[in-house]
Amino acid sequence: MDLHDIREDYSQQSLSEADCGEEPLEQFQKWLMAAMHAKVNEPTAMNVATIDQNGRPNARIVLLKEVTTEGFVFFTNYHSRKGRSLSLNPHAALTFFWPELERQVRVEGSVQQLPTAESDAYFQSRPYSSRIGAWASEQSAVINSKTELMARAAKLGAKYLFNVPRPPHWGGYLVKPELVEFWQGRPSRLHDRIQYTRQNNLWIKQRLSP
Repeated sequence: MDLHDIREDYSQQSLSEADCGEEPLEQFQKWLMAAMHAKVNEPTAMNVATIDQNGRPNARIVLLKEVTTEGFVFFTNYHSRKGRSLSLNPHAALTFFWPELERQVRVEGSVQQLPTAESDAYFQSRPYSSRIGAWASEQSAVINSKTELMARAAKLGAKYLFNVPRPPHWGGYLVKPELVEFWQGRPSRLHDRIQYTRQNNLWIKQRLSP
């Protein structure tokens, strides 16, 4: 297979400055709802990129759990690789890709941990097995075998038969956007790109060249 020959000409929709609202979070909500209505596979999946202690980027797919008036929320283990990176450099880049709609959204911003009460509330809403898993998994750490992990989960399940408290090393992050770009695929690679940047507490909306 020659990868040079793989290409798709996008033509479903266009995107203009007039199509986009004044606030990027409102525009994102609009696009997210469209993705959900179109039954896009994993519409809340987003690539989260961080920078480690050596200045090297690393990325992974995480599920978006909430969009607030302040930004984008996800949950993870604070001791994971991304958690350690965020403790050293509290900035991240997010990317959403909805190929069925020929759309992607890029976000860059600062990151802060959610208040304890908000992490507690979300943790208690998770399925029982997921709550046990948050205790059992030392995320990103090397383990000897899958059996070791399952044994740890079984032991914790016996300890927490009903009420599973939130681990102190697990909780939420809020990504507060400073830049948001909406990308709509167009024919001949002449894609539509509308970018919002935050300047003096105001959002500036501009068209970018593809």
